Amino acid sequence: MTTTPGAGLGAMIRTWRDRLPPSAAALPVGRARRAAGLRREELAELAGVSVDYIVRLEQGRATTPSAQVVASLARALQLSAAERDHLYRLAHLIPPADGAVSDHIPPGVHRVLSRLGDVAVAVFAADWRLIWWNHSWAALLGDPSSSAPQLRNFARDRFPVDTGHARLARWPVTEVDRDATDAAVVSDLRRATGRFPRDARLAELVRVLSAGNQRFAELWASGTVAAHREDHKTIEHPSGGPSRWTVTC
Repeated sequence: MTTTPGAGLGAMIRTWRDRLPPSAAALPVGRARRAAGLRREELAELAGVSVDYIVRLEQGRATTPSAQVVASLARALQLSAAERDHLYRLAHLIPPADGAVSDHIPPGVHRVLSRLGDVAVAVFAADWRLIWWNHSWAALLGDPSSSAPQLRNFARDRFPVDTGHARLARWPVTEVDRDATDAAVVSDLRRATGRFPRDARLAELVRVLSAGNQRFAELWASGTVAAHREDHKTIEHPSGGPSRWTVTC
């Protein structure tokens, strides 16, 4: 079997990297750039992989990245849904099925995020998994990149099962109405199960939280439905002191 030149996995990653300007990824644009697109180091940082791995992918020395890596590359490169699916196939993986919770951020949303400047922003999937954050978010709450992707989940933070894993917020956070927020998070997951009834990741999350956290189990069993609303939180930052901020979901 032959491969059309420029159409393989490495070539397509390089093509998509070259077309994405750093400004679209909220990265500074320096004067000494030889190309308009992202550097390998920048793509590696955005995707949460090593620079060496990006080099090996582009040179064809790594040809079977994991689904997690492919999803991260698709987000970092701001691919459309069709391009994301093509990337999965080039990596010999099945693209995410329709009806599953999506970790994909459309290019238009990426463009909006890049224009928010120094505002602390994070993006969560329908099951409350953290899928993207900017440098300001990491500075405000702590960098979540050291946690495994499946543990970067706000619902897991609200209703802990294993107290040993690192939390999304590395400093103490207080809020005005904790009970209302708890009910809203459970309600979010309930609505998600209606939208994605066959999603295995979501079903497993609900199972784990129901079995391991009494508060979650009680709210889930009660059939709680509550609208998620704007909330006010206070972060006890170790260097900046208490800071009050508004959360909009």
